[in-house]
Amino acid sequence: MIVVKNLHKWYGKKHVLKGLNLNIKNGEIFGLLGPNGAGKTTLIKILTGQTKGRGYVRVAGVNPIKDPIKVREISGIVPENESVPNYLTVEEYLYFISNLRSMEKSEVNSTLKKFELENYRKVVCRDLSKGTKQRLMIAAAFMHRPKILFLDEPFINLDPIYQRKMRELIVDYSKKGNTVFMATHIIEVAEKMCDRIGIIKDGKIIKILERGESVEDVFLREFENAPILSD
Repeated sequence: MIVVKNLHKWYGKKHVLKGLNLNIKNGEIFGLLGPNGAGKTTLIKILTGQTKGRGYVRVAGVNPIKDPIKVREISGIVPENESVPNYLTVEEYLYFISNLRSMEKSEVNSTLKKFELENYRKVVCRDLSKGTKQRLMIAAAFMHRPKILFLDEPFINLDPIYQRKMRELIVDYSKKGNTVFMATHIIEVAEKMCDRIGIIKDGKIIKILERGESVEDVFLREFENAPILSD
């Protein structure tokens, strides 16, 4: 589903991705684990056509560097930072997404119900709590039933109850043959959910762990003496 070979990315003189290689299977939940500044968000932005890199990249056969619109048609994206428009209500935002993706308007009501947002349908997004905004972004990403989900720290701002519900939702989505690419820094979440976990360090995938392997041991061994970085 995702193939990356010798991928590089610079921001000015800063070399963020340094010949990164990655292969993600169809239907798996793949977790990308690493400290701030390791390149997790940059990789997601390249895979979803939000920025360009140098190297071979394919998402479901699509080159996101050359065809960013096509890759966003087949994927759902939950960014690290909230991106809902403050001037729209919850309902208006989901109608906007449905129009953008040429979906039936009935999907809005079913999405509001599925993500327990019915009581917020008339609330302007700027008045939502951070947790509710996060649920809304997740709902918008799921609404068109994409082949692949890109989730960048999806559990930020969610309380424990909704974290559990979102985990169940993502696992169920994967069991239906869809693919999930999830960047996170929460080891426990990655271990519970992911079929495989990649460890990213200094712009490269340095280790890929199968389900059941001790992620914490590897992660702490690699990063216990690392300096604190910012994205």
